[in-house]
Amino acid sequence: MVLVDSSIWIEAARRQGDLMAKLALRALLDEYEAAWCSPVKLEVLGGARREERRALESFFSCIPYVACNESDWEAAKALGWRARDAGHTLPWNDYLISATAAARGWRLYGRDAHFATLSGLGGAFVYQPGYGGTFAPEDKD
Repeated sequence: MVLVDSSIWIEAARRQGDLMAKLALRALLDEYEAAWCSPVKLEVLGGARREERRALESFFSCIPYVACNESDWEAAKALGWRARDAGHTLPWNDYLISATAAARGWRLYGRDAHFATLSGLGGAFVYQPGYGGTFAPEDKD
């Protein structure tokens, strides 16, 4: 499973959005591998225009969703502390998103380069789409 960050959902929804983000998200959806979580819900749906809200909620109701629990918050706090100790100050929501994915053994797909930094500090592994945006299964090596 791949937890998809709001940066990808928003980019893919833009009329002139990045084609690779659109293709990669479509491939994840086609493979039933895309998931989302509480902070992504707030970031995407909280910023939606009034005329888009009902359609977006209907669309997202079909995609696996995980509500963040207390252990996710604790893991996010620890990840944030490790990042700060290493000299990184990042958006707090991204600590929670990365920790939530990591706790479930999921990869994380986002446009923000700092997710790779978090991966190196114990956060979720970053998902890299395959050629042309195709789905890239996890390497089991």
